[in-house]
Formats: sequence, structure tokens, C-alpha cells
Amino acid sequence: MDAMNDFNDFNNKQVANLPRHLRQFIVEQHYEKYTPVDQAVWRYVMRQNYSYLKHVAFYPYIKGLQRAGLSIEYIPDLQTMNDNLGKIGWGAVTVDGFIPPAAFMEYQAYRVLVIAADIRQINHIEYTPAPDIIHESAGHAPIIADADYNNYLSYFGSIGAKAMFSSKDFELYEAIRNLSILKEAVDANEEEIAKAERLLQQISENMGEPSEMALLSRLHWWTVEYGLIGTLEDPKIYGAGLLSSIGESSSCMKPEVQKLWYNIDTINYSYDITKPQPQLFVTETFQNLIDVLEVFADTMAFRKGGTESIVKAIECKNPATAVYSSGLQVTGVFTDMGLDGNDALTFIRTTGPSALAIGNKQLEGHGKHFHKDGFSSPVGKLKGIATPLEDMDMLQLLNCGIKPLNLAILEFESGITVKGTVRTIHQQNEKTFLITFDNCTVKERNGNILFQPDWGMYDMAVGEKIVSVYNGAADKDAYEEITHISNKQTHKVAYDEKTQKLHAIYKAVRQIRESGTGYEQLPVLFGALKNEHRYDWLSAMEILEILYHKQLYPELEKELRIYLELKSASESEHTKLINDGLHVIANPVTKLITEEEAH
Repeated sequence: MDAMNDFNDFNNKQVANLPRHLRQFIVEQHYEKYTPVDQAVWRYVMRQNYSYLKHVAFYPYIKGLQRAGLSIEYIPDLQTMNDNLGKIGWGAVTVDGFIPPAAFMEYQAYRVLVIAADIRQINHIEYTPAPDIIHESAGHAPIIADADYNNYLSYFGSIGAKAMFSSKDFELYEAIRNLSILKEAVDANEEEIAKAERLLQQISENMGEPSEMALLSRLHWWTVEYGLIGTLEDPKIYGAGLLSSIGESSSCMKPEVQKLWYNIDTINYSYDITKPQPQLFVTETFQNLIDVLEVFADTMAFRKGGTESIVKAIECKNPATAVYSSGLQVTGVFTDMGLDGNDALTFIRTTGPSALAIGNKQLEGHGKHFHKDGFSSPVGKLKGIATPLEDMDMLQLLNCGIKPLNLAILEFESGITVKGTVRTIHQQNEKTFLITFDNCTVKERNGNILFQPDWGMYDMAVGEKIVSVYNGAADKDAYEEITHISNKQTHKVAYDEKTQKLHAIYKAVRQIRESGTGYEQLPVLFGALKNEHRYDWLSAMEILEILYHKQLYPELEKELRIYLELKSASESEHTKLINDGLHVIANPVTKLITEEEAH
């Protein structure tokens, strides 16, 4: 069955509204693939988060979790999340790791949270460079119920989806995605990782002038991921990167991390995803985030158009769309343009598959297979005529010789001449946007030929100006190749016998904790851990938690404490994790949750 027709919208309006080109990134969550260790990792991180975040998070954390369909105890199930998010006009889907930034932005514009289906391995429990379900759902989802914030998020998505990239941005995205996949792979080769890190560093160091997308991604980073709200003296966290990182959510509040007001100057601060942030930005209100975004959007090619915007399109070396003042949208890889003495555009050119659209809908017969070798057309007004061609009425068009089957000679102010037999005049909303010619020659003032009759029919775009230029296609569903990977891929990871035994221990400990029975198994389970799984610390911690709260087997409890304290002292990579875990056992989260819910 075609994966596109077999689309699960979770009975959620926002998810159901997603267009085909966004649906292609969606993968099934496969809830059954999460192991007992994965579930324990989720519970550990969430308990740690809650224990600390109740003091520094901007919103009531538990209430936020509940409104998004999340719990501290279990990895969230996508259907439950959609049932809850649907009530506040949002939805959620799972994807495979990093997806292209423009697609990520567009999901936000459609009010759909993108959640990586995978969860970090236990050895990356504090932080993972790859997107994972802890970051996406525990970080982004709890604050989504705040109307001002979720308006900002969807507005950011609609602006971000139009941002122009540089060709270097595309290289950087591929390098980051490649490195994150290698780092999370179970059988990762150290040499391959080192090579991928070198490549990423090389690209990062040679990015040149930051593109619109690079600047916007700074605004996204300093707000959505690392934002603080309130006052400089007592800010609260709302950024998902901070909320989902056990380490940085606490270190970021220290005075050595400088706190600055968030405003348009924030775009001058780049960031490094591999290091803790040297400074953070505080906004007084979420409305201020929208105001700053609006100021930046006014500088972008999709609002400015003109020569500078076509330069950005040529530099990006990937499909972009230029919009004529008539409303005609030209999509393709832009490679050339003409300029007059005042640096105003005289013509634009794309190479390779190109398409024409109006109102984001591809014109029939003008898709990328018809214009497979590119598209070029003049920009500007006709010489000696004040009214732009697109605004002429039928009489004015006739006076210029523009009527079907008539030979027309059009001379533009730029000196470009178009001479051919008019075949069709395309109009919409009282504007002429395209004229098709037979036997057509297009020449520049210096005699340079832009089009000649033996190349076929000539479609001339009509428009005095280029009013907007943005990333990607006008009609994405028609232009983009839908490259959906079959959702029938199996998720069965073959675990060796030893790992399966460890999973069984985790599962048994959870059942004992939740059912309140079977405590007599705990000494046996700890014995198995001690003898066969010396490297594991989290299951030992969970057994200790039960013994401490139920006041059982005091001798075993003492032995477990010594076991974990020795581990903490001798295994530096586990020191903080074990100490933080012991802290939460002594200061239980459940008591705090009921207190918060009471307020």
C-alpha cells in the first residue's frame, strides 16, 4: 500500500492538514521498539528535570506536561499527545532524526510539533547532539499550551519557511545530520566519527556571510531553544534546549553566564551546539519575540524582492521562487540576471527543471517537465509607456500589438526586445501575467540573443518588478519529488542474550514498583546486576529507590548505597548522574508534583 494513502492523521486536524511534501518525512513511532532501559532513561531524565525545573521553568511544568499528553513515568505515545494537543490547536508527528530546516519550519507554520522517534542511549543520557523524543516532547511540548508562545512558534515557522539559504547552509545541514547519525549508531566507528567531525568543522569555519536562514536560526536558537523570560535578575527558562538538558538547565543560571535583553541585535550572536552557551537572552514577554521577528522579516528577500533578492537566489544554488508584480511565481535554480545602469533588474534566468505558478498553484502545462531546461524572461516596463504591461486593459494591449495571432514587437525600457506572434494571453485578477509567443526572438540592446525561434514556444513572464523571492517552490507538492521511504521497514533490533537479560531486570523492577508486590525478588535482581551487568547503574538506582521508600531490607539498601557510591567515585562519567539520582530519591518527585497540582 502506498505510504501516502496509508497516512495516519491521529484524528488530529492539524496533522490531517499537512501537505504531501511534508508527509514524506513522517515515520511510524513503533512504540513497541522502546526497551525497558529506554523507558527508565525517560523516567530518570524527567524526574531530574522536574526536581530542578520547578524552581526555574517559566510555566507550571507538570500542568504543561499533562496538557500535552506527557507523563514523567512513560515515553509519550503519539496518539495520546495528539488527543491532548488537538485541544489547543496543535498536533505532533514523529520523524527520523534531523529533517531539512525549511521543512522543520513549515511544520511549525502548520502548528505540528516534529518529534524525533528515537530516544537517546543511556550513555548519552545528559545530552545528545541528535534530536530525540526527550528533547522534542519534554522540551517543546509542555509550553505549547501558552497561546502567546504557540502563536510565536507558528509565526516563526511561516517566516522561516520562506528564508533564503546559502549553498553552504545545505552543506552544513548534511554534515550535521551525518555526524548525529554516526554518534547515535550502536556500532559507531570512531575513525568515521572523527572524519565527520573534521568535515563539519571545516564547513563551519568557512560559512562566509550568514544567510537569512543562518540569521533566523540564531533567533530560533536564542528563543525557542535557549530562551529566558522575565527580568535580567530573575529570569525563568522557556527554551526547550535548556529544559531538556539536565546539565545546562542548572549551569545556565550561574552568574558567569551573562544575561542580555533579547532584541534585534541578538542576530549578531552566533552559537556553537557543542558547547555550553556563554550568554543567554531574556525577553520580558512572548509578544516581544514576535515584534523582533517582524523587524527581521522586513529585511528578508520575500518582503523586499528586487536585485539583492535575486542575488541571494543565485547564491543558494538550490530551487527558489521569484514573484513578479503580476503575481506570476517562477520556481527553479536561478543562475543569471540582467541589470541596467541603476542596478535594477532587466531579466532573470533559471537553469534546469523550472515551473510557473499563480497563488501557489502550478499553472497547467507549466511544470518542471515542460520547462525542464530552465526559464528566462524580461523584468520591467515597456519603453515610453507609463502603465506597466500587467495593468494594461484590452485597448492598451491592442495598441501594443498584443492580441492572439498578431505579430508583436515589444521594446522594454532596458533595451530588451521581444518579437514574435502572440499565441495566448494569460490573465488573472485583472492582471496579465504571461504571454506565449510563436516564432519568437528575444534580444538585449547589445544584440545578445536570449531566445530564438528554433527553441520552440516562448513564455514571457509579465511584471514591472520582482516583488518577492523565497526559498523552495511556489507549489511544493507539484514541484518537489516525493521521496517517501516505505514505512514498512522493520524496527526489530536483535539484542544479544546478555542485553535481553538486562532488559528483563529493568522490566521486573518497574513491575514491582508499579504493582507494589514482588519485593522479595529485589535481592535476586540486584545479585544478577552485580554479577552480570557491572557497568549498569540506573537499575541499581531504581532498586534503591524502592527499598528506601518502602523501608525494606535495610542491609540490602545499605549495600546498594555503597555499591552506587563506589561507582560514583570510580567512574567519572557516572558521578554526576548517580549523585543527582540519589538526590531525587531523597527528595521524591511525587510529593512535589501533588504540591504543584494543588496550586
